[in-house]
Amino acid sequence: MVAAMPAVWFEREILTDLRADTASRAVILGPASAYPEDPYRQLSAAQGVVASQHSYTGELMDLAPDLRVIARTGIGYDKVDVAAATKRGIAVCNTPDAPTVSTTEHTIALMMAVAKNLKRSGAEMRKGGSDFYARHVGIELEGLTLGLVGYGRTARRVAIVAGSLGMGTAAFDPYVAVSGFGKTQRVEELEQLAAMSDVLSLHLPLTDESAGLVGPELLAAMKPGAILINTARGGLVDLAALEAALDAGHLFGAGLDVTDPEPLPPEHSLLHRDDVVVTPHVAAGTAGAKRRIFKAAFDQVMQVLDGNRPQHLVNPEVWDPTGEESQ
Repeated sequence: MVAAMPAVWFEREILTDLRADTASRAVILGPASAYPEDPYRQLSAAQGVVASQHSYTGELMDLAPDLRVIARTGIGYDKVDVAAATKRGIAVCNTPDAPTVSTTEHTIALMMAVAKNLKRSGAEMRKGGSDFYARHVGIELEGLTLGLVGYGRTARRVAIVAGSLGMGTAAFDPYVAVSGFGKTQRVEELEQLAAMSDVLSLHLPLTDESAGLVGPELLAAMKPGAILINTARGGLVDLAALEAALDAGHLFGAGLDVTDPEPLPPEHSLLHRDDVVVTPHVAAGTAGAKRRIFKAAFDQVMQVLDGNRPQHLVNPEVWDPTGEESQ
């Protein structure tokens, strides 16, 4: 007797070139967008979930009594109630490697766009006039310091690219061993990093401790004329405090791929500033990254459903209640 394929619910539409392979390995449920009046219509039959932007609470998990695994299509898992999943014996996975390249490139793109004042320059040209050169003010990045808050996969790659631009790099991350910083200067205090950085870029998860990390105090500690970049999580930055720092002329500008709320409403004042570049959480939106992220998430769902430990397990205690991770 041939065993029935497991049922997997997909929050988003499966990429066309991956659909056949996916259908050969699992019964496809969803996507949520197919049933706008009832997004979770097919969730109850799922054993696995490939999750994206929805919030996964204990109540939502209870809609699927046979659910065994939730795999996030991205690094962050703040939208998944990990404690609730663990209580129900549900494995939670993420895909930390898949979006690294595209997020790194987006981080650098935002930094360059703000430093070169591209948004203001475009606005000036649309207004008409002449002698734009005389009015234009940009920043030359060579010789400046890029400060990285968090020094994981993306931050390390950003440091490499910034180094090729002639920038010095420094980082604050108390969870990384001294030997893990390589050529990047290790800074022991976040405020010290803010004070010495010409560009401060955020690369850390959103937790209870990090929420609102970039508020009035840290913004005041930043070097005058500095640039803030955030491609991590919107909840890290107090947007009202950021706008106040910009209004005061303390910062040169900001580049944000993530915000809180997300996306920003069209009338939000930050969207209408020439010194702020905002993109709608699309840093990992390249064709290559989308494919890698989906495959990594789905492969981990299937690993769990096949009885194998997934590569990026957020709550290992579900797999081994003794707390000893498998080697």
